[in-house]
Amino acid sequence: MKTYGIIGYPLAQSASPAFFNAKFTKEGIEAQYISFEIESIDELPGIIAAHPDLQGFNVTIPHKVAVMQYLEGMSDGAKAINAVNVVKVTHDADGKAHLWGYNSDVIGFTNSIKPLLKQHHKKALVLGTGGASKAIVYALGQLGIECLSVSRKASDKAIAYGDLTQEIMESHTVIVNCTPLGMVGHGIDRCPDIPYSLIDSRHLLYDIVYNPENTLFLQKGAARGAETKSGYEMWYLQALASWAIWNEG
Repeated sequence: MKTYGIIGYPLAQSASPAFFNAKFTKEGIEAQYISFEIESIDELPGIIAAHPDLQGFNVTIPHKVAVMQYLEGMSDGAKAINAVNVVKVTHDADGKAHLWGYNSDVIGFTNSIKPLLKQHHKKALVLGTGGASKAIVYALGQLGIECLSVSRKASDKAIAYGDLTQEIMESHTVIVNCTPLGMVGHGIDRCPDIPYSLIDSRHLLYDIVYNPENTLFLQKGAARGAETKSGYEMWYLQALASWAIWNEG
């Protein structure tokens, strides 16, 4: 039986197994989708060896960058982003597995946020600097939006949360949470430490977290009159893109 799956840690929040297994049942596809909860990416070769029928898998926190060391090649988009969330597995005549990386986060995020963008949305704050944020920065850049990354510690690529001034908050009217804060398994009573008092109706807050759909980050934004959007649609669109990648060619 063809096998698909997802690697990450933790995976209690992932809706992918239920989505794909329901899809297989509904469409009469002889396949299964398995959660491979691995704390270290070093466990991946064992999963590949134990599942010779593995056709592909999704990649989530915290392995979107680390998984690249096991790939034989990547799509142009994944190379530009430097992060992978979809891996296609092919097998040669001897049964050896070959892994190829893609990024469907860009597709899902772009198609989800684009209808919400207004003329004054010229600059964005991207909260977090992990693998997911790389896709978001790339997508926003393609949409003509200038990005400023925010992290717990300042670096040459990001400012610290404590550096967020009133001027920055007023000029950056799109704010995207790319951290796991607020996600099931990462503390649903937590949110990024930004000055929410400086948010108003001109702001658009987008959380790539989809479980729960209404995170504390979004609740605080809505309380200030901002437009908000959960990551559920992004997740759904990237899941469809993943299936297309695994079955192309």
